[in-house]
Amino acid sequence: MQRQTTMAKTGEVKRNWYLVDATDIPLGRLASKIAVILMGKDKPTYTPHVDCGDNIVVINAGKVKLTGNDPAHKKNYYNVSGYNGGLRTRSAGVMLKEYPVELIERSVWGMLPKGPLGRKMIKKLHVYADDKHEQSAQNPVVLDLSK
Repeated sequence: MQRQTTMAKTGEVKRNWYLVDATDIPLGRLASKIAVILMGKDKPTYTPHVDCGDNIVVINAGKVKLTGNDPAHKKNYYNVSGYNGGLRTRSAGVMLKEYPVELIERSVWGMLPKGPLGRKMIKKLHVYADDKHEQSAQNPVVLDLSK
C-alpha cells in the first residue's frame, strides 16, 4: 500500500465559525491560539500555501489580561506617519484602555505569515471590544481558549 499526502485545494476548504471570549486570557496565549486556528494548523488537511483556516469572532477584547513585569508601561506600540516628528508611541495600557480591538489584531498579525496569504488570513478575524457582535447569523461555535 502506498501512502499519499493530500494537498488541500482552495475551493475544497470547509471553514467553520468560532466565538472566543477574551475575558481574563493572557494576550500572548490568546493571540497564538487564534493564529493557529486562522492558519488552519489545527486541521489534518493543513497545507502551507493554501488558506485552510477558520473564521474567528473575538468578544470582550477590552477585558484581555496583560501579564508580565508591568507590561502596561514597558511595552510600547509605534506608528510612523512618514513626516518629521510623526512617530506616535502608545503604551500597552493605553492600547488596552482606548484601542482594545487594535491591540488584539496587532498581536495576532505578528504571529501570521506576512504576504498575500497572511493578509487573507487576518481578514477572517473579527474583534469586538464588548460582548455584542455582528456575526450571529453565522452561528459561531463557542470555543474555550482559557484552558
